[in-house]
Amino acid sequence: MAGLLETISGPESLRKLSLRELNILAGELREVIISTCSGNGGHLAPSLGVIELTIALHAVFNSPNDKIVWDVGHQAYAHKLLTGRRERFGTLRRLGGISGFPKRCESPHDAFDVGHSSTSISAALGMALARDLKREKNKVLAVIGDGSMTGGLAYEGLNHAGHLNRDMVVILNDNEMSISENVGALSSFLSRTITSEFVHKIKKDVEGFLENMDGLGRGVLQVAKRAEESLKGLFTPGMLFEAFGFEYVGPIDGHNIELLMQTLENVKRFDDAVLIHVLTRKGKGYGPAETNPSLFHGVGPFDVTSGKVAKGKGGAASYTFLFGEALNKIANDNEKVVAITAAMPDGTGLSAFAAKHPDRFFDVGIAEQHGVTFAAGLAGRGLKPVFAVYSSFLQRAYDQIFHDVCLQNLPVVFAIDRAGVVGSDGPTHHGVFDLSYLRSFPQMTLMAPKDENELQHMLYTAINHDGPSAVRYPRGNGHGVAIDQEFREIAIGQGEILRDGGDVAILALGTMVYPSMEAADLLAVEGLNVAVANMRYVKPIDRELVLTLAAKVGRLVTVEENALQGGFGAAVLEVLEEEGLSHLPVTRIGYPDCFIEQGEQSELRIRYGLDSTGIAKSIKGSML
Repeated sequence: MAGLLETISGPESLRKLSLRELNILAGELREVIISTCSGNGGHLAPSLGVIELTIALHAVFNSPNDKIVWDVGHQAYAHKLLTGRRERFGTLRRLGGISGFPKRCESPHDAFDVGHSSTSISAALGMALARDLKREKNKVLAVIGDGSMTGGLAYEGLNHAGHLNRDMVVILNDNEMSISENVGALSSFLSRTITSEFVHKIKKDVEGFLENMDGLGRGVLQVAKRAEESLKGLFTPGMLFEAFGFEYVGPIDGHNIELLMQTLENVKRFDDAVLIHVLTRKGKGYGPAETNPSLFHGVGPFDVTSGKVAKGKGGAASYTFLFGEALNKIANDNEKVVAITAAMPDGTGLSAFAAKHPDRFFDVGIAEQHGVTFAAGLAGRGLKPVFAVYSSFLQRAYDQIFHDVCLQNLPVVFAIDRAGVVGSDGPTHHGVFDLSYLRSFPQMTLMAPKDENELQHMLYTAINHDGPSAVRYPRGNGHGVAIDQEFREIAIGQGEILRDGGDVAILALGTMVYPSMEAADLLAVEGLNVAVANMRYVKPIDRELVLTLAAKVGRLVTVEENALQGGFGAAVLEVLEEEGLSHLPVTRIGYPDCFIEQGEQSELRIRYGLDSTGIAKSIKGSML
């Protein structure tokens, strides 16, 4: 790492650089980000696309006094490098290292913790209003991508912000739209002219004068506004945002630092709500990422020269892939099956389904709430919707699961991917709460497979179940077990004993079944005879199996990859209490009452005692 970047101690350093030097700095930032992501993985393409925009923002505005709120945070790597974290950037997304997302505890320049989409406008509006109530002086900006604009929360924020018309700036980072060179040049000219201080002041003065006149003045004002909107509408989508009450600027070239800074300097003088439409290219400056921005959106380690992504660990296929394969096969024989994703067809394994059954595949965008209620509508008319979604993202639709699915007892299937810890994306993406919140809903059937073969049978069971159901499974590869060629239903609420024993019984769920079997082997060497049950269902729980093992062994251990509060172990305690057996010793192993930090899945499971050694250690400790 050498050159101009080494001289940047904070955003104030940018104001000492010439335009030529700022463009050189952009190249250096790209090199560092590409190099780091090649070893650590990360959200490469989004961050490469906003480097010039990030430089311009920090050169014009005074962070951290001025608040910059990044939506999702996928694109914040350059921001981190320019705000005092250059020396630690090599630890990005590693255990104990800096986060892949903005975090308030990490830097005063990170105005808001993010990781899920569509939150920036609402958060920025809250900050702007707080500033005004406290009579402070600073600017507030929200940077939101076009993808995040598919989330309803973004429009709720726009609607409220436009109504209040407070001093704030929304920057729409649009990396999907393309415009011709001529239209782009004209639009840039219009934006520079309309945002100039003189024109903006004249416009406001004239509007105020005409509004204070009788009906004639207001009529003239309406005609003038229609004329302005017609001119903008010929070249820009500004009418949509002006309908929300925003002053619209753009679209402008998001890789032109000079134009960006000029526009931001002009807008900086405004005292009302402004939206700047910026056009960028995802993956800008790195050929493989520009060619395949979807792959490099969130990518694992890769070779910089070839762009070839390193192979995953282990030889078995992933749970995600096998889920997609199973759903495809089931849909071949059942025309009622439809698949839904919230902007994650690749990540949830539905791309093959989309190709084979395009009329039964629906991508609703980053709109999990809508996705759930949409699924409920489909189910209410006799179809079998399967909503494939990451565990942490399903949290966003809590009320819809309750009100629109469970309350009506509709047969929606939730295929919950990334359950448990997911790795380097950290606490915003770990799926360690789904058992707790889904278990509380009446009518819900909730299950977790011990391996990929059981996953396909559980999916088949869920689709054939006449009511709400959820199958939760982890990120990563399966165990390489044989895959049955025929589907079979697994009796609802029925577990299985995998190993007999008389000293202690482990009730294991999902990803914890195999480590529990290994822990039993470790304890056998020390003379302990350990029973292991694959519980399969959290709801309805196999009460008979719990009570049988309680009577036979008398000492139970529950193991789950979920928060202990309200999770599977809590369900076992409830069974014992209801049967008057609350005096029996029960050890619960799972995640404690905290947000789990970033780190590799294996690292985190070891840290929290959810590997075979940790499980064995907890069991020995409980028997002292």
